[in-house]
Amino acid sequence: MSLRLRFAQASATGPRTQNQDALRLVTPAPELAASKGYLCALADGVSQCADGGLAARASLQALALDYYATPATWGVAQALDRLLSAQNRWLRAQGNGQPLLTTLSALVLRGRRFTLAHVGDCRVYRWHAGHLQCLSEDHVWDQPGMQHVLKRALGLDQHLLVDYLDGELHEGECYLLLSDGVWASVGDQRIQAILREQADLQDAADTLVATAHHSGSQDNASALLVQVEQLGAGNLGDTLAQLGQWPLPGALREGQRIDGWHVQGLLAQSRQSLLYRVRDQQGQPWLLKTLAPGREHETGAVQGLLLEEWFLRRVAGRHFPEAHPASQRQYLYYLMREYAGTTLAAQLEAHGPLPLAQWLEIARQLLQAVGVLHRRNLLHRDIKPENLHLGDDGQLRLLDFGLAYCPGLSEDHPHALPGTPSYLAPEAFDGAPPSPRQDLYAVGVTLYHLLTGHYPYGEVEAFQRPRFGNPVNAGRYRPDLPEWLQRNLEQAVTANPALRFETAEQWLLLLERGDRQELAERPRPLLEREPLKVWRTIGLLSLLLNLVLLLIVLKH
Repeated sequence: MSLRLRFAQASATGPRTQNQDALRLVTPAPELAASKGYLCALADGVSQCADGGLAARASLQALALDYYATPATWGVAQALDRLLSAQNRWLRAQGNGQPLLTTLSALVLRGRRFTLAHVGDCRVYRWHAGHLQCLSEDHVWDQPGMQHVLKRALGLDQHLLVDYLDGELHEGECYLLLSDGVWASVGDQRIQAILREQADLQDAADTLVATAHHSGSQDNASALLVQVEQLGAGNLGDTLAQLGQWPLPGALREGQRIDGWHVQGLLAQSRQSLLYRVRDQQGQPWLLKTLAPGREHETGAVQGLLLEEWFLRRVAGRHFPEAHPASQRQYLYYLMREYAGTTLAAQLEAHGPLPLAQWLEIARQLLQAVGVLHRRNLLHRDIKPENLHLGDDGQLRLLDFGLAYCPGLSEDHPHALPGTPSYLAPEAFDGAPPSPRQDLYAVGVTLYHLLTGHYPYGEVEAFQRPRFGNPVNAGRYRPDLPEWLQRNLEQAVTANPALRFETAEQWLLLLERGDRQELAERPRPLLEREPLKVWRTIGLLSLLLNLVLLLIVLKH
């Protein structure tokens, strides 16, 4: 479910010669709308400055272009604040001795929340259930004769001070961004009357602007209206905003119910987390993951659990467990579907190295899964047989996103070495930042181990500083392994990252072409390559042999 909005805007110059108001509405692609939201903004250039219209238009242009390029680690308010501060410096530098000034109100709507940034004397209202609420404050001097003199605006002071407001969205409500040319002449009572009378959003915007000038406004008049038709799913930013509302569920017992889920028992426990088997009201099996007791106070632990859930949602597909929305939860946890089957680590322990045909299918599915991850700018960082689940339906699923990494969103601590030592790429031990080739190295070691029961460089113990020379050829342990597969694995686990596969797709393509490649590279018999020459040669030799025999007979 995604956030669905309706928009309307109107602007009129009025008795002035130029319209120095500017409006901006950005409706990005769905993926960007989910992570960054929809941006609505109104700027009113100050007419007494060098070029108020330029200041307003340039500020909205810069904001619209730069906001969606800000790092995912920045919250909405943080991103807006940095961009508006930069624009404030630009306006002060461009005035050539005369100020370039504009007021600005920007509203970002994302998921189930909104963020408002405001400086100046435009106004932002919320209209809901017949009630009109002003969300912004007029930054003007509250003294007789000074009510239209700005005390805050973009370009006015060296240090910009912006008001920010964050809140929840509600279905059916409407947000209004109005320039002072509208609200100052129409008034709140008449604004409410227009909103009640005009059911169509565009008609309401047009009426607000027209009424302003009919009421004697001598200023430009602009209105931007946004109505919430459907709330979106809570995203990572929304979830992090609710951290203070979600306590840990505590130890759960068999038979207990939590938020409607029936607990069947504890499945796994570690220092970091607890994993419970639960069932929904239809009896379907799910896994509930939460933090181990006391970890809610550790720096980054709560955010890490919620990031793990967000990553699962981001890569939704057949190669990964399904994450449940759990929109009614009252505790800190997340849910993923449980599948019948076993991990490849358990299968390896029970039955030994995989048969070659099964191994090839596992390799294809694993590379497809890793390719999906990398295309979504995610790194798993803990690929190993324990985190690969083979379902009874034959589907391979990549589990455990507890160490997953998203550049720009996750924190990277050099030399932290997250993951299992035997599967860590050599450059990770030297403090290299996470990269797709490190994931592909882990894929190589995983496939090598599943095929041979050994590791290419031997098992690496925790806190060991391993040396990497040449990997042991997998053919030593598996004589049935074709030479092309031996070369594939050797390239995948080579110590030099520049010599490894660059992408999962590159490796997958070679894997799928392997049999044909082997046939193409195998030397063909001369009879197959040059049949005409062979038969001519045989015919000539036969003729010579017959002549020799004839001579021998004639002599006798």
